[in-house]
Amino acid sequence: MDENLRLVRYFLAVAEELHFRRAAARLFVSQPTLSDQIHRLEQHLGVRLFERTGRGVILTPAGKEFEGEARTVLAAWEQAVVVTRRVAEERAQTFVLGFVANAAAELTPLITRRFRDHHAGVSVEMHQYDFREPLAGLGTGHVDVALTRPPLGHIPWLHTETLFTEPRVLVVSAAHPLAGHDVVSVEDVLDEPFVAWKAPEPCRDFWLALDQRKGYPVRIGREVVTMDECLESILMDAGVAFAQASSQRFYARPGLAFVPTAGLPPTSVVVAWCADHETPLVRDFVRVAREIAEIDGSRMSAPSDG
Repeated sequence: MDENLRLVRYFLAVAEELHFRRAAARLFVSQPTLSDQIHRLEQHLGVRLFERTGRGVILTPAGKEFEGEARTVLAAWEQAVVVTRRVAEERAQTFVLGFVANAAAELTPLITRRFRDHHAGVSVEMHQYDFREPLAGLGTGHVDVALTRPPLGHIPWLHTETLFTEPRVLVVSAAHPLAGHDVVSVEDVLDEPFVAWKAPEPCRDFWLALDQRKGYPVRIGREVVTMDECLESILMDAGVAFAQASSQRFYARPGLAFVPTAGLPPTSVVVAWCADHETPLVRDFVRVAREIAEIDGSRMSAPSDG
């Protein structure tokens, strides 16, 4: 993305939220980074766009004027992107699917196979992303759709449709005292060190079960960016971690135990796409994913058999 266009997007996020922390969370950037970029834009324009207040920020008169122009510029850019991509799709029939971890579990090959059956002339590529990119390439425009897991934060241009939900399990080493339990709760692991995902805050907090800890601080034993790193860290006794139940089927290895949990909301898998890039191929992929999930998704929601 062009540097100036990125600054415009950053400015509009702050103008809409009127709060740097909320705007930074929405943009998946740190608050200091966002503040620096807004300061850079103000220096480039030679005007103050925001006035800081005790509760957040307000637009200056110059900022209000710039907001209207910025929206016009951004709308023109997004329209140009839509038109250009539409032309490109007519010429190059490659469809890119982004995913994180084990994607949609056993549904993934079913979805991609049926989509290929419907579009024999389309080449389907799959690109895997780590925990740092839960949007799986959608934010950079490198993929057409993504199979990923909320929470993803409030992103106006992002459309999602839930395919299925499944329980969360606690992953521990087989030698851990909790490995033999039939079920565990968050209260059982309050003092345990956790292997934490290096991910945007909403995603990281969900997998640390922060809402269920009721203010009890988390001990971080190690930070990781992939599921394989997470499980290897658990084998090395760096900590424990919550994971999706299907991880037992996809990542089980000697020395690990997957323990059912109680009191934790489930995790869901969604098919996600960009509103500005809703092409006929994207719509058909979403339709196929929905149909497969309606037929086969129910078994994904059942607890793992261990």
